[in-house]
Amino acid sequence: MHRRGFLSAVAAGGISATLLSQSHLPAQDATAKKPPAQDLSVQNLSVQASSSAAGPYVDMHTHLGQTWNTTEILTAETLLRWMDAHNIAQAVVLPLVSPESSSYLLTNEFVLAQTAPFRDRLIPFCCIDPRTSYNGGAKGLLDMLQRAIDGGAKGFGEHKPGVAIDDPKNMALYAACAELNLPLLFHLDNIRNTDQPGLPGLAKALATFPKCNFIGHGPGWWASISGDVTARELGGYPKSPVAPGGAMDKLMEQFPNLYADLSAGSGASAIQRDLTFGREFLIRRQDRVMFGTDFLAPGQAVPQFDLFEKTLDLPAEVAVKIQRSNARRLLGLS
Repeated sequence: MHRRGFLSAVAAGGISATLLSQSHLPAQDATAKKPPAQDLSVQNLSVQASSSAAGPYVDMHTHLGQTWNTTEILTAETLLRWMDAHNIAQAVVLPLVSPESSSYLLTNEFVLAQTAPFRDRLIPFCCIDPRTSYNGGAKGLLDMLQRAIDGGAKGFGEHKPGVAIDDPKNMALYAACAELNLPLLFHLDNIRNTDQPGLPGLAKALATFPKCNFIGHGPGWWASISGDVTARELGGYPKSPVAPGGAMDKLMEQFPNLYADLSAGSGASAIQRDLTFGREFLIRRQDRVMFGTDFLAPGQAVPQFDLFEKTLDLPAEVAVKIQRSNARRLLGLS
């Protein structure tokens, strides 16, 4: 899609040029609590960038720094040592830039700087909150994203703002990601990127921007594996057996630009709640499901390892795709 096509896509998504250049965020409170100081400078890291790069996993979802006020800081060194211990060759590192996304914001600049010495193993994404102020309309947004791409960003996310998933401000971002070929990893629940049972808002976004590759994550996304999901369950972790006709499975059938990120409790729980259905789902969608952990703090429990190494017993060719090949193909990784 060329720039002229991008502007046409913006119009198709119901996004005005005025909206694209309008201010949506209040000034930041200079007295807001900041995370405790800790030396995260890359000069102090001793881990070798190429060590253990041949492990079986590519992790589609991690964070650096301090994400929540109740979690410890995760440095690049600690993340790499954890990756070595769990045979993870490469990991995507996601910023968090929306006020609803985390206690402390993890900026693009922070993620790009922390991953810079280890780009064969730590793969940075970039993100912009849809309510961010910027000048220049659609071109201004493209220029901001291009700056992150020039710095090494391979995708967009974690996209986690407190607006509807098909909000016009979100649709402007999807158009930009389609133009720049940035895969977009979104979090969906009943607070962030909100939608209704059946995921009609997501369906609208997928249909409007077929050149944008969307990667689903979060409680609302994974709860929608079941056809009987309620609005309340879009914010939780249902435990009942999966009912046929789940929206996420239907949408993956309908839209080839839709992928799934297996990270966090939401991803693991969706498969574990009904192992027969979960295993069949992974085999059925083997070309567009990707391993992930959402590892963000030292000592964090990660259920995905037992799921893949002790429970599922997937065919070897399916396991390879989900554990690493799909992510490498989508992101163009070696």
